[in-house]
Amino acid sequence: MNSNDIDRGKLKVSVLTDRSTTPVSGATVRISDSLGGETLEELTTDASGQTEEISLPAPPVEYSISEQDQKPYASYNVTIKADGLETLYISGVQVFPNSVSIQNADLRLAHQNGFNVRNLLIQPNVLWGDYPAKIPEDEVKPLPEAEGFVVLPEPVIPEFVVVHLGKPDDSSAENAWIYFKDYIKNVASSEIYPTWTQETIKANVLAILSFTLNRVYTEWYRGKGYNFTITNSTAYDQAFQRGRNIYESISIAVDDLFNTYITKPGIEQPLFAQYCDGRRVQCKGLSQWGSQALGEQGLSAVDILKRYYGSEIYLKPAEKIEGVPQSYGGTVLKTGSTGSDVRVIQNQLNGVSDHFPAIPKLKVDGFYGENTENAVKTFQKIFNLPQTGEVDFATWYEISNIFVSVSQISSL
Repeated sequence: MNSNDIDRGKLKVSVLTDRSTTPVSGATVRISDSLGGETLEELTTDASGQTEEISLPAPPVEYSISEQDQKPYASYNVTIKADGLETLYISGVQVFPNSVSIQNADLRLAHQNGFNVRNLLIQPNVLWGDYPAKIPEDEVKPLPEAEGFVVLPEPVIPEFVVVHLGKPDDSSAENAWIYFKDYIKNVASSEIYPTWTQETIKANVLAILSFTLNRVYTEWYRGKGYNFTITNSTAYDQAFQRGRNIYESISIAVDDLFNTYITKPGIEQPLFAQYCDGRRVQCKGLSQWGSQALGEQGLSAVDILKRYYGSEIYLKPAEKIEGVPQSYGGTVLKTGSTGSDVRVIQNQLNGVSDHFPAIPKLKVDGFYGENTENAVKTFQKIFNLPQTGEVDFATWYEISNIFVSVSQISSL
């Protein structure tokens, strides 16, 4: 990049082990240039397994907010080393201007007599790389007869999505069990740009959610005899790459919307909301670049979606979210709040703090005081949520998800 054509983006790295529930403190994280290999930064993870945010050169923001032929992001290599664990080399970590990139790394235990180096190459964003077009499908699927394959009585947010890492008929491809929100964040970070307007990001996230939940609700692939939920082939489904970096703006949108989908009057299922870039590939559904243009014009996420899927569409929340001990009660918890929901949060934060000691232990008394607010803020900082110190929908479910994860590890 010419020195006159440089903006700045941010990158932070989170290093975990033990199935992504135990932070690795004191790990060495080296950031290097993807072309010359020059070391740009060398960082050490803190007690929460995280590095500080660092600022890195990135292309001008104009390259990513409008259709252009210049690469819209900078690529960096990340090397992570920690005592007793494998060394992980990640190539192609993508940093956009005016955005925070989050590279999560799950290190495996080192083997005494084995090869303890793992390499990960992050593929280009779909809007920049060369990917096949989606095969058209009807946006409302026929459901099996009552005596046929079992279909969910109503849309449910699953705890996991089983992702087939290949085309549907590729029997050699691996099936990966991915937490639902992590899957949506990964797909959205693979499919769109974090520099887009927040309403555009929301519209695209809702399309991705609806697409995924249609596959879940109709049991599309299982009904055809396969043992997975969805594939990572863009010809059939959506881009997904295990281990790729995600973006803070996209992560926040997913946390706020993950139980919401697009539907129409008279149908039970989430809309099969297909989409394409709208530039190289045309389709009947949402145009990704077109949605960005509409967002720049000031349209809301719902209005953007209505342009592509019809004026009759509306958003609906799923009533059931699997894998959580207790559903969100609908009231934001903050300083001065009292009651059983506060005790639930205090108890769960104490469980999480066993693995993330930066979160202070709390007295489980049902009173939301300064200590609880500080513990919530620390949790929000570690898990990339807005640091409000209040427990809203997004924070409730993230605390719940992490609590369940660490509890499962502790019980092994």
